[in-house]
Order: sequence, then structure tokens, then C-alpha cells
Amino acid sequence: MNRFCLVLLFAVTAATLSAQEFDDSFGMEVPGSKHSVSTRSFWSNWYVSAGVLNRAAYSSQEESALSGNPFSKERNSFGFELGIGKWFTPGIGLRTQFQGLWGKQATWRDVSDTYRYMNIHEDVMFNLSNLLYGYNERRVWNFIPYAGIGFARNFSYNVNTVSYNLGIQNTWRLSRHFSVYFDVSAMLAPADFDGIAFANPEAFRMRHWDKSLHFSLGLTYRLGKKTGWEKSPNIDLLMEMNREQMNALNESLREQQEENMRLAALAGEGQEPTEEPAEPASADTVTRTQYVPQSVFFNLGSAQLVSRRELVNLKALAEFAKAQNLTVVVTGYADSRTGSAERNLELSRERAEAVADELVKMGVGRERIRTVAGGGVATLSPYSYNRRAIITLEK
Repeated sequence: MNRFCLVLLFAVTAATLSAQEFDDSFGMEVPGSKHSVSTRSFWSNWYVSAGVLNRAAYSSQEESALSGNPFSKERNSFGFELGIGKWFTPGIGLRTQFQGLWGKQATWRDVSDTYRYMNIHEDVMFNLSNLLYGYNERRVWNFIPYAGIGFARNFSYNVNTVSYNLGIQNTWRLSRHFSVYFDVSAMLAPADFDGIAFANPEAFRMRHWDKSLHFSLGLTYRLGKKTGWEKSPNIDLLMEMNREQMNALNESLREQQEENMRLAALAGEGQEPTEEPAEPASADTVTRTQYVPQSVFFNLGSAQLVSRRELVNLKALAEFAKAQNLTVVVTGYADSRTGSAERNLELSRERAEAVADELVKMGVGRERIRTVAGGGVATLSPYSYNRRAIITLEK
């Protein structure tokens, strides 16, 4: 009794600890808010990137007969790009990027005069995947539009000007530090950037601008040991989880008190204490309901049963399975609202194995037991009921 009270006292104390301590104590992830994260220092979430660049030029002076194909020889050239940036939040960041090295004038058909250039621009990045769907460190694909302004120089014709940049970046996560990206962007500069000062009056579409369309493929490396963000704890959900855990502890305490009272009464009568479990279901009852699933429930974030009484009805089921030479299927589940998908899958496997171990103690051969990890689910309400294992029989 005293030992159990100490356990209860420890649980109450743990509820006042920090979110990280809660996470470590119960071996699970703290439920986080969808769009709220903890702040990080200025030096966190920096990254560098490098890639190859395909550039298609659209000149303000080009003749109308020039092909619009961005990969035609009159327009197409190759280069590279380098960038450094920082994410201030999961959805908003800044990036400085260099692009070069070769461009084409794209003015007359079958003419492909080239020039050397560079474009250094500062972009505001918007990670729409995080802004719309919430931050997820393990999300594979991110959709990132951006816009910026920069300085462009044509080395061949000694032209310096302002550039305007717009693009969409798609990134695919490879690991915690590395991701690959595919970028589609456009650059606008005044009409003389390509070294030709006059504008073609027949080129009515944006004739006062030199344009270029970019396709780039590259690799991004996130700097530092710590990357990403930690989600801010969902206080309402944490309080609800704490209430459920306290209810489970109170139920166990009540059972312990009842057992102590029973033992005290037997001692007063001078009798030896004997095990008097609740009356299990009879074998006949199991025969009539042999394919009706049985459920046992577990404590928060663990493979520990809420109560040993959960196993009472399994005794008759185990006897029937042995008599009929049936296979027992144990499917474990976890609550999908807490913990990652990987943790919930492992936890559901542990819960199925815990029930399988109890069935072995009841005499069911391990070869007649099949365990299944059902992972995290949200099929029952209240959601704590999803922390369970279902036991069924099959031929």
C-alpha cells in the first residue's frame, strides 16, 4: 500500500515538470500545436545550397519569328547557383543567392550571341507546406514560393542594373541535414541588360524588359547539430492526458485498497488468504462468442495494462483456444493523437507482445499466437480507448 502511494505521488509530481521531462518519463512525444513552435537562437536553421542552372533568355529586342521554346539554341545556356539562407519560422525565411555565368541575347533567329553575367538577389521564402498544414520535421516534400530583388551585372557589356526575381522551389527531404531541390524561377531586368540598348517595337509583350526563365537542380545542407523546431506543447491536450492518467492511477489505487481490505478481513477471521479473482467467462460462453474480439487496455505511453483484471476474461478464451487448437491473434494499437507514427507502431507491437506473454503463461503455445502491430489509430472515443490490444480466434 505504501509503495503504491509513493508511485501515485511520483505521478502527481511528474505532471508539474517541463514538457521535455514529460516526454522522457513516459517514452512518448509531447502532443504539439499544429502551427506553434518553440523559438530557436539566431544561429539555428541556417542552410547552404548549390545547384546547376539552365537559363532561357527572352530579350526585349527579339524578333517575332524567334521560337518561344526555352530550350531552343537561341535562348538556352547553362550556369550554376550558390545560396545561403535562414528560416526564421517554419514558414518564412530569407535567402541570398548568386546565379551565373552565361546568358544569351536572344534577339534574332539562328543567332546565339553569349555574354557573361551574374545575378545576386535577396529572396523572401514562404514554405506553404508548413504554413498551410503545420510544421512537420519529417515531411518529405515542401512547396516554397519566393520573391526578391537583387543586383545584376553583364560583364561582357559592362551593364549594371537592378533585377527582380520570382520563383517556386520544390524540396525533397533526404535526411535531417540534406535535401534535394528543383527550382523554377524568372528574372526581370531593364531592356539594356543584354547589351542591346534599343527595344523592338514589334515585341509588344513587356518590351521594356529583358527576361530569363531558370530551371535549376541542386542540393541543400542544413547547418548545425540542431535543425528544425520543437512544437509548442498543446496544453489542453496535455491536461486531458494527465486527467486520464490520474483516473487510471486512482482506479489501480482503489483496487489495491479493496485487496488490502479483503486480506485484512481474512486475517481477522484467521483464514489463509487465497486468490479470489473475478469470475471469468465460462468455456460455454466462449464457445458461443468465440469470434467476438476481446479487448484489454493500457496505460499512457507504455505496454503496461491499466489493470490485471483486464486479463480475467482471457483465461476462458485461452482454454477454449487450446481445446479447439485455434490460433490466437493479438492486434496492438496506440493512440494516434500522441506520439509519432514510428513510436506508435513500436508501442502497438509492444502491447501485442505483452498480451501474447500473458497468454503463454495461461498455457497457450507461442506457436499458436500471432501478433500484429496496428500502429496509431483514432477510431474510439474517448481517444484513450485506442490504447488497447484486441484478441481474436481463428482456425
